[in-house]
Amino acid sequence: MNYLKIEHEDVCNGTGLRVVLWLSGCSHHCYNCQNPQTWNPDSGIPFDESAKQEIFNELSKDYISGITFSGGDPLYENNLDEVLKLVKEICISFPKKTIWLYTGYSYSEIFRGQSSCLSQEGLNNFKRREIIKLCDVVVDGEYIDEQKDITKKWAGSKNQRVINVKESIKNNKIILYCD
Repeated sequence: MNYLKIEHEDVCNGTGLRVVLWLSGCSHHCYNCQNPQTWNPDSGIPFDESAKQEIFNELSKDYISGITFSGGDPLYENNLDEVLKLVKEICISFPKKTIWLYTGYSYSEIFRGQSSCLSQEGLNNFKRREIIKLCDVVVDGEYIDEQKDITKKWAGSKNQRVINVKESIKNNKIILYCD
């Protein structure tokens, strides 16, 4: 897994002051994407122990609300194993910090057919579900330029949803996050 940047104090990618991990790799290639430089999974820097330590050092600060995973796409197939491992470690080490994740994948598609892990895509969706279940908020869906909406908080186009994951799982239906 490669990443392009670790932001230490971001206010644009979730509530509060956040650490943001910008990951490499995206298969969606949305027209007029704001980060096309993140599409190539080989671009950027290999994620290693020192990058993880940098994130953990920032998360240990009282004034940091949590972490946001963005990119690229954190749920891109090359990122799944490392993101899952990292999210699990963050949940254990920083249980009071929130985890936000931006993905071009649809929450509904990922959670459809939950029992099917026989294909590679089924296995990938299983890992995506495991990651999402550990998040507090997921912003889902590809950016659609024709539906661009600069008034929509936390998302770029009208089709994208800002989902309260814990409430959605508890209620077995999508519950949108309201700030």
